[in-house]
Amino acid sequence: MRDSRLLRTFLGVLAAASVTQICFSAMSAPAAEAPCAAPVIIGDGWEVSTPDASGFDAATLCATLASVAAGNANIHGVVVERHGRLVAELYRKGPDLSIDFLYGLWHPFAADVEFGPTTLHDLRSISKSVVGLLIGIARRQDKIGSLATPVLDFYPEYASLRSPQRDEVHLEHLLTMSSGLKWDEGALPNDETRLYWDWTPYRYVLSRPLVAAPGTVFNYNSGGTAVLADILIRTSGKPLKELVRTELFEPLGITDWEWVSDPHGRDLAFTGLRMRPRDLVKIGRMVLDHGQWRGQQIVPAEWIADSLRPHISTGFRSPPTATDEMRYGYQWWTGTADWHGKKLAWSAGFGNGGQRLFVVPELDLTVAITAGDYGSREIGHMANQLLEQVVLSVQH
Repeated sequence: MRDSRLLRTFLGVLAAASVTQICFSAMSAPAAEAPCAAPVIIGDGWEVSTPDASGFDAATLCATLASVAAGNANIHGVVVERHGRLVAELYRKGPDLSIDFLYGLWHPFAADVEFGPTTLHDLRSISKSVVGLLIGIARRQDKIGSLATPVLDFYPEYASLRSPQRDEVHLEHLLTMSSGLKWDEGALPNDETRLYWDWTPYRYVLSRPLVAAPGTVFNYNSGGTAVLADILIRTSGKPLKELVRTELFEPLGITDWEWVSDPHGRDLAFTGLRMRPRDLVKIGRMVLDHGQWRGQQIVPAEWIADSLRPHISTGFRSPPTATDEMRYGYQWWTGTADWHGKKLAWSAGFGNGGQRLFVVPELDLTVAITAGDYGSREIGHMANQLLEQVVLSVQH
């Protein structure tokens, strides 16, 4: 009996030593051999790949994502996709002030949220880029005509607003934020916050004084997107939520999302969309594939090309030290990133707080970033710099 106990004790010590050696060996293995922010498979239509197989320098990409994970910036998520597969996926816990609570306005406390692959996140003004895609779909369906159509043609009840000058404000000017209408989205309260509460927000937007010739000056204007969404509703006879569900999200296999409404039940077209970052990346992949998803043409290819093409200078550089000025397409920002001595064009949906959906056509690359520093310009600069770092990690 005593010998049996001694034998069991010896075997137990030997097993423990073996496990310790295995664990020590795993910890001692080179970091490049271990998965780096590896994407998970959750049955949402995504295939996954590794950085090496997708043309990245794995060590550089891993170091970039590790710096995000260990950093103090309130970045909640980063998803990297290339050639139709998820390559990396990182989520963090952090304070967030979602727009579905008091519209994210004037609330002093942000609650910590544990973000993950199935957690919805505010997209804020990336919502505008989605509305822009819906305009392209509506034009294919002949529900919206020429972009040279005066905006007031869609509002016969606003006949008192018409004048030769206002009739020069066309649909295209709303898409490029160059309507010439006076608009301020600076310190709160501002013109944008009026859109949350006003009973007639579209009249408010279209009645603003003209301060520049339409098409000549970029001026960030959420009201223009609100009007574009209302025109979609008027011409289709369907609510915005139904349009985006049937025309865009269902074909993309996106089922878990929200679009926050104002107190009058109107979807906040310019800021209210909430999605999983993985699903946001589906939009980026569709854009890179010229409006197609899994062989189905969802948005006309020519509309994608026109949307991503720079139409007007914005006067902004991000970060401020950037050499190239950002420009604007049809509800999409455009800029450049350095890649091994070459400047590559990118297009992006931007959202307050650090929300980003970047597409880099020459690299066939999509990067989605979510964050929670609403009202901060610095977090936006950091998100743009993060794209630069991911781009530099691409080898070929």
